Amino acid sequence: MAKVAVLVTNLFEDIELTDPVGALKDAGHTVTFIEKDADNIVSGKHGTEVTIDAGIHHVSPKDFDALLLPGGFSPDQLRADERFVDFVRYFLLADKPVFAICHGPQLFIQTGLAKGRKMTAYKSVQPDLYYAGAIVKDASAVVDRQLVTSRNPNDIPDFNAAMLKVLS
Repeated sequence: MAKVAVLVTNLFEDIELTDPVGALKDAGHTVTFIEKDADNIVSGKHGTEVTIDAGIHHVSPKDFDALLLPGGFSPDQLRADERFVDFVRYFLLADKPVFAICHGPQLFIQTGLAKGRKMTAYKSVQPDLYYAGAIVKDASAVVDRQLVTSRNPNDIPDFNAAMLKVLS
């Protein structure tokens, strides 16, 4: 079973974290919530609280098999911190499984590795991905090798199915 890192901070889109994490756990995978410091409590846009398992400075992307980036305003905040960008960059360069929904793909722009990758995102993020060189598709789940992206909460069933297929 896979060890999945989840990069998250305040104002994540609640269901874009809870539903994929639930699907991962139900399939037997382990999940580690990572933010600036362990034991922080972060809150979603709708009040869901998550206790952070590990601080970004205490983990290595090499210790994980896959990466989940939930949407909401969390990715926009995380991409301002180079430690989180470096974490994501490692996964993309190593072609390890990466799952990003809604605003999650904003982190790919900061890595400089969006060019030529097929992906989708929330409607307002799609032009940013296009200008960063991504091949943007308007679909519920876009799979490009080990990269799975999705647009919004309505796409979660397809996103979860694609995510679990990549991990199988």
